[in-house]
Amino acid sequence: MASRNPSASPTSLSTPLLSDSITTTRVANGHARHQGDSQADDAASVCGGGDPFAFLSEDRPPQLRGSSPSDPFLNGTPAWGGVYELLKLLLCAPVAAVRLVLFGLSIAVGYAATWVALRGWTDLRERTKEGASPMPAWRRRLMWITRISARCILFSFGYHWIRKKGRPAPRELAPIVVSNHISYIEPIYFFYELFPTIVSSDSHDSIPFVGTIIRAMQVIYVDRFSPASRRAAVNEIKRKAACNSFPRVLLFPEGTTTNGRFLISFQHGAFIPGYPVQPIVVRYPHVHFDQSWGNISLGKLMFKMFTQFHNFMEVEYLPVIYPPEIKQENALHFAENTSYAMAHALNVIPTSYSYGDSMIMARAAEAGKVNCSNYMVEMTWVKEMYGVNTSEAMALLEHFLAMNPDKDGRVNAQDFWALFGLNCSHLCKKIFHYFDFDDKESVTFRQFLVGCAHLRKQPLFQGACETAFEKCRDPITSDISREQLADVLRSSMRQLTDDEMTKLFKTLDVDDDDRISKDDLMACLATLPFLIALFAGRINGEVYIEIV
Repeated sequence: MASRNPSASPTSLSTPLLSDSITTTRVANGHARHQGDSQADDAASVCGGGDPFAFLSEDRPPQLRGSSPSDPFLNGTPAWGGVYELLKLLLCAPVAAVRLVLFGLSIAVGYAATWVALRGWTDLRERTKEGASPMPAWRRRLMWITRISARCILFSFGYHWIRKKGRPAPRELAPIVVSNHISYIEPIYFFYELFPTIVSSDSHDSIPFVGTIIRAMQVIYVDRFSPASRRAAVNEIKRKAACNSFPRVLLFPEGTTTNGRFLISFQHGAFIPGYPVQPIVVRYPHVHFDQSWGNISLGKLMFKMFTQFHNFMEVEYLPVIYPPEIKQENALHFAENTSYAMAHALNVIPTSYSYGDSMIMARAAEAGKVNCSNYMVEMTWVKEMYGVNTSEAMALLEHFLAMNPDKDGRVNAQDFWALFGLNCSHLCKKIFHYFDFDDKESVTFRQFLVGCAHLRKQPLFQGACETAFEKCRDPITSDISREQLADVLRSSMRQLTDDEMTKLFKTLDVDDDDRISKDDLMACLATLPFLIALFAGRINGEVYIEIV
């Protein structure tokens, strides 16, 4: 519990951190004694309520919308399929060996034909630059050997026949095609069926055999985390879509694979150029074996495919979708219209999950966490609402994982504050309660991320950070020392032990040079904005005395 001893404070940041309903007096042993008849009720009101960040603005507290119904990345294959799966495995084992040989031969023949087709092609060296010429006709005809090899690869995986509905639109009518992305099978199928130009991560270029074949597709490389690379990729998509001498351009706008039961948010690269788009939807009907490449390793997925009697695949070509007439709304509405059309055809639910959520899940799995889907945050919604990008979310995830979440991905107050060397003082409880939207005495990563993003978005947050440093720094060195930090914290909570102070100081000392510079403090508070409440006393020019 705490009481406030007011002093002069700036009007812009003058909202008291704690309630004025309690007055206290200081006693010799450092503890405080209540004055008044209703001290128990007052104590409860301070401990249970109050916004420790009210001094940042008058804005309402953060709110979570209801999350999407399920995990779009979860592979649905049972861990153990019973007697049927065992018998099937025994029967298909010899077949799998034959399929593996066919797979190897197909890769070898396709690679050899591609190598010949690319031999001596000068524009191969310019493939990542704008202005590269289309592949000559005789080289494209030679690539038919590789395309037939791709169909043999699909056959080796158990796709003996593939059901098709509709037809590809003429390239002149729809120079860009987009598809949902469930497995590594779709790129192989589209290579055989359409031989398109694809947009791919530049990391794929180094994959043995596959990298060479991708280069023959006149690939457009992109680094999804580089704005400059994304802009260059969009320009190249537009250039190649405008020229009928290039193949049509194929993109998977989801940016990653899902389990096919949901559509995640579309990236806008296919829609910014403003050309008509033909959506294609792919389905994998199954009972025992989910062919999606979600939370399953590539080796295990390939083994499962080799040991099936037959794998079902359906491809449906949807009607061409044209861009909106209003240029300013092109990319957003064009992507939404295409997403809704594909979701309707697939009879699935569009969600606000994105590639960033798959990265968050992968990091949680790498850290040995179970129920990794509990860490997803619907990154598209978070980005639109709070402006948080995937890199910033991943940085916060590292802090959250260091708090030792339980099996359900939740962190209690003690573990939350232990990361920073702090105990659950009344101020710390109030800060934690800010994140505990559902009053479960624990928080999820989604709550942690949204709470931090909401704080950082407050209109007075940046000014409060600068004020905190100016009022805490040494006037000579212009830094904050350990002693000064200890003095600051004495104005808002009880005195910390040496170990606790060292841990908190290391958190604030971002560059680890044993002093907290302005850059250190601003960088730390930008990532962990809730720590600004520790400086509220100095910011407001007030002193808080904690009752032990």
